[in-house]
Amino acid sequence: MTGKNARHNAFLRLVSGNGAAFGSESRYSLTSKEVVIGRDPSCQVVLDAMMYRMVSRRHAVVRPVASSVDSKFSWVLCDLNSANGTYLNGQRLYGCQELHAGDRISLGADGPQFLFEYAVAPQPTIITNQVAPLPSAKHPPKPDSVSFTQLFPIISTGKDLTRKAYLVPGILTVVFVVLMFATVGRPQANQVIVATYIALAAYYFIYQLCGKPKPWWVLVGAALSTTLILLSPLLNLFIFIFREVLPGSVPPIDQPVSSLTELFVGYFFGAGLMEELLKALPILGVYLIALGLPPAWRERVGVWEPLDGILLGTASAVGFTLLETLGQYVPAASLQAGTEAGLQVLIARILGLPAGHMAYSGYLGYFIGLAALKPRHAKQILAVGYLSAAALHALWNTAGHSNNLLLVVVGVLSYAFLMAAILKARALSPTRSQNFATRFLDPK
Repeated sequence: MTGKNARHNAFLRLVSGNGAAFGSESRYSLTSKEVVIGRDPSCQVVLDAMMYRMVSRRHAVVRPVASSVDSKFSWVLCDLNSANGTYLNGQRLYGCQELHAGDRISLGADGPQFLFEYAVAPQPTIITNQVAPLPSAKHPPKPDSVSFTQLFPIISTGKDLTRKAYLVPGILTVVFVVLMFATVGRPQANQVIVATYIALAAYYFIYQLCGKPKPWWVLVGAALSTTLILLSPLLNLFIFIFREVLPGSVPPIDQPVSSLTELFVGYFFGAGLMEELLKALPILGVYLIALGLPPAWRERVGVWEPLDGILLGTASAVGFTLLETLGQYVPAASLQAGTEAGLQVLIARILGLPAGHMAYSGYLGYFIGLAALKPRHAKQILAVGYLSAAALHALWNTAGHSNNLLLVVVGVLSYAFLMAAILKARALSPTRSQNFATRFLDPK
């Protein structure tokens, strides 16, 4: 079979997914030119961006390779550094591999599948610039030999250092440790560094559980927006409405109260409803801003599903807690009982983020994202989420006037609510196959 005949007898056929990927056909004829598959309009095989969100913009390419001996064509499949990987017959592809008749190509583990069809089975072709040469049969490697990369493993690990070895968290830990040493003797600066590091560690835990990538600058922006709101005159307006107009005024924690029910009502309005709405403003702001962005940026930045809301809500909680702790609770404890007491309060409040402010704000963020995913029921969804988050917040504050055992129960309950929301959000995610796996929820 000549090269001319070969290129008219090789096809890609969509066998799992919507046939509209190729227009009116589900079969694409391969020619002597390479065929790029992805969501970008410049690709030769363009997949719908909303239907196949697990597919990268330029996901994979099928390239023809002509033999220098008999001018016959064979085809190779190459992954283009896609986010969710390219799979050939169920095995993830790294680099390029030759295709044979009947091979199944999957874009992502659960993405659309293509069948490679060839009228005549191609002859095996050695592609020196794509596939590593096989070891010579005359000189097989010795079983006890040691390679250069085995002696210096850092040379061969490449991207696995950042993707599998937590290199970035390690780098940040080293940086913060050095900063902690540098600020010994300066309590205020040291407290800021310690608080920031613990808060980042707590947020990284939640981020890994969610398993959906989100630009770091969007998350940092949500946290900073919340701190700016707390420092702006808008906070005084919130206090006036929820604590003076509405029954949100509560006595100090060291003063006796008439009943826990009355206390709960006060905290429900003055802390739960007020603070949860305040922390939700950045989520709503990101949602509105993203509406005016191009489609590609809208998907990355915006709030389109519960996971987006959780990630932004917990980031907002980090900004709220850092400012509240460093600006209010730590100075008060330090003034009353010394610097050591202030540090103790700092560690307890920041370390408790996943069962505290992160839990309430992340839970409300779940409902905001769910409302975006199901807009027809948005009012009902938002009402349930807002009241539930405010109630959890009020329960914690009320328990502080009772006993430590009740605080433990409420803290565990709040953490369980957040974890349940994350689990459900992962199941509902339209980009489920595109989200990165987590060690905590997906041990396999």
